[in-house]
Amino acid sequence: QVQLVESGGGSVQAGGSLSLSCAASGYTYCMAYFRQIPGKEREAVARIFSSSGASVYADSVKGRFAISRNNAKSTVYLQMNGLKPEDTAMYYCAARGYGGRCWEGPDFGYWGQGTQVTVSS
Repeated sequence: QVQLVESGGGSVQAGGSLSLSCAASGYTYCMAYFRQIPGKEREAVARIFSSSGASVYADSVKGRFAISRNNAKSTVYLQMNGLKPEDTAMYYCAARGYGGRCWEGPDFGYWGQGTQVTVSS
């Protein structure tokens, strides 16, 4: 069982920056950040593979968000720059504990508690 503890988030004006972090209690094959707005489908924002560091981003955040990891600390970071009001959502960290697909929500077996990001115009 892997526990994920998220930190960061908060409120910022459009154009500003925020960072999120997610610390895992054990081995993870891949990790990701998802976001969800009430009434809308959960969206995968960024994914990263723990061994290679390879990352994949949603088109909506490419060039603005950057996901990275520190394997020694079992922690993943999401740096969010150029934030827009449409980035406002609850952000969730997710992890998969063994090899396989790391794409959609059901691919991940572990989830953080979520952290709110609010961007005002």
